[in-house]
Amino acid sequence: MGHEPSVGEKSQSNARLGACSTRLAESKEGTMLQSSENINGVRSTSPASNPNSYNPVKTTTAPIEQATIGRTLVIKGELIGAEALYIDGRIEGKITMPDNRVTIGRNGVVQANITAKEVVVMGKVSGNIECTDRVDIRSEGSVTGEVSTARISVEDGAVLKGGIQVKSGEQKQNQAQAKNETAKPAEAPKAMAATAHA
Repeated sequence: MGHEPSVGEKSQSNARLGACSTRLAESKEGTMLQSSENINGVRSTSPASNPNSYNPVKTTTAPIEQATIGRTLVIKGELIGAEALYIDGRIEGKITMPDNRVTIGRNGVVQANITAKEVVVMGKVSGNIECTDRVDIRSEGSVTGEVSTARISVEDGAVLKGGIQVKSGEQKQNQAQAKNETAKPAEAPKAMAATAHA
């Protein structure tokens, strides 16, 4: 049987192992897990003393839910949704996002009519835009078509070919009422037809 080390020998041995493991961790490329003590046994209390430390920035607002159509995607048809949409690819057809923002990125090419709460154009749009809130055409953006909105912003350098109809708040309310009234009579014949067949 071997020699049992005394308590004093164990603590000295553990101290040497700790110093060795700390040196090993420091000598490897990159740092994974390191002792919070340096070789002299002094603890570092400052997170800035380690240049490799990562301190993420905390956000106070919730992230925006947004669908993204990437640069290489081509979609032909109708897009309907209930979240913000960022387009960096190509869309042909119709885009309907009545309560959200549609953003056409710098690489985006849209040949479609757009209905949304807000539209931001940094790419190219060929088609009519109908917004309940705001259209923002940035300096690198291009729109060819009719624009109907409550507010519009066109930066220097932007291209806009077509008509603009700026609606006031009263016009928006009148249009909403007109839509509700036209929807009700259309539902009545359906209801009568359903009862006539019963």
